[in-house]
Amino acid sequence: MSTNELGLFLRLRREAVTPAEAGLPTGPRRRTPGLRRAELATLAGVSVEYVTRLEQGRDRRPSAPVLAALADALRLTPSERVHLHRLAKGADPGFSCQGGAGPNRAVRQTVRALLEQLEPAPAVVLNRLSEILACTDGYRRLAEPLGLLDGVRPSLARFVFTNPRARAVYPDWDAVADEQVAALKQGPGSTDAHVGALMAELTVFCGESFAGRLVTVPGLPRPNGVVRMVHPEAGEVRLAYETLGLPADDDQQVVVHLPADHASAAALDLLAGRRPGALRAV
Repeated sequence: MSTNELGLFLRLRREAVTPAEAGLPTGPRRRTPGLRRAELATLAGVSVEYVTRLEQGRDRRPSAPVLAALADALRLTPSERVHLHRLAKGADPGFSCQGGAGPNRAVRQTVRALLEQLEPAPAVVLNRLSEILACTDGYRRLAEPLGLLDGVRPSLARFVFTNPRARAVYPDWDAVADEQVAALKQGPGSTDAHVGALMAELTVFCGESFAGRLVTVPGLPRPNGVVRMVHPEAGEVRLAYETLGLPADDDQQVVVHLPADHASAAALDLLAGRRPGALRAV
């Protein structure tokens, strides 16, 4: 596992920003993807040596003004800025936003009532270990035949990386795997003992397919998007998803899926035994 999440995040974001996006000229002979360290240093008003120390983990406590300057230079979104500050704070030994609290597996009754109102859409409640804590019947009809709900504590991350069916279930497995790693790294990441233990378990079990992503995937999953799944009865479905964060004390999130096209809407209606059009494509 990477012990330098701050440096990794800065490097990956630097490599993702093109010179044109940063208002810099684009030369014909560039070996570095995105911005060079010198270019980032100039944009942020710091030295190249300091950027190098941050990326290499030799300095892990930049000041708030430096973080703000780097965020501006890297054109970070608001969520990426929050993540950057969390990584800087998380470099302090023993610091964790969660303290010593374990993952919350108790779903409040009002959240369960909310799930009922979301029927027949596939919706699920997850905690920071990607454990499936509660779901709609619509999600159960979709996920149960795939093996996603197997076990005492079903987990999306464990399914994606350890279940041999996962690559058939997710045609875009690599993208899904990246998102699962990003979700585990978000927030406290490996500084949380429980998340760190899961990361260690998956590293041993899966090897490079998981461990390699720990050093190449920044810790911010996409809050929305489209995922493809292959169901034994309904065939391939394309689902648009939205992630709804619950209050921090819950340490949970609700992920709601809707059909991304008319064929997927018809497939979900088929699973539900409902008339066509019960779920509309977004």
